[in-house]
Amino acid sequence: MIFVNFKTYEEGTGQKAVEMVRILESIAHESQVKIIPVVQASDVKEIVASTTLPVWAQKIDPVEFGAHTGAVIPEAVAEDGAFGTFLNHSEAKFANFDELAKASDRAKDVGLKTLIFAANLEELRNVCSLTPNFVAYEPPELIGSATTSVARAQPEIISQAHEIADSAGIPLIVGAGVHSREDVKKSLELGAVGVAVSSDIMKAEDPKRELLDLVEGF
Repeated sequence: MIFVNFKTYEEGTGQKAVEMVRILESIAHESQVKIIPVVQASDVKEIVASTTLPVWAQKIDPVEFGAHTGAVIPEAVAEDGAFGTFLNHSEAKFANFDELAKASDRAKDVGLKTLIFAANLEELRNVCSLTPNFVAYEPPELIGSATTSVARAQPEIISQAHEIADSAGIPLIVGAGVHSREDVKKSLELGAVGVAVSSDIMKAEDPKRELLDLVEGF
């Protein structure tokens, strides 16, 4: 599977996000590889209405109904049709583990699946205790790299990450710098069930060609 994080790129916002999802859906159907668009909360409803792919939200906050100006409440994205949510991404980390645990619980309260990110093996062990649907190992220093992927730079750590996730019975996703079929293939060989990508697709001159390359890794 491939999680495609739209972030707040212009190419992944509003109508352009809808157009990008159409590309993802065509490749998913052609390749039979599961592709999951992970979009801004403000775009969830429109994108859900335009695709058969399972749409995820980029984040939710550990809040309930009340006075929380600017927060993304899980009930809102669930009502809009989101299947799941990222938690603890390096660009949207929680202040502490208790906040992450509360966000995880709130997501489960409304039926959202969760993928929780970890920047190192110690953090990965901790987030596995929250029993998310997926865990992701993504070293921050390699995020957005167009030259070096985590599969190439840290293969031994991916193997260790797989051991940790596997012992907890949680599928492992690998991210950071993934940009080729070789990166995908290597990640799967090391025990991951899929990858998380963003700029390789969102900033590509030809997103369809880039995505076709990635699915070849499966």
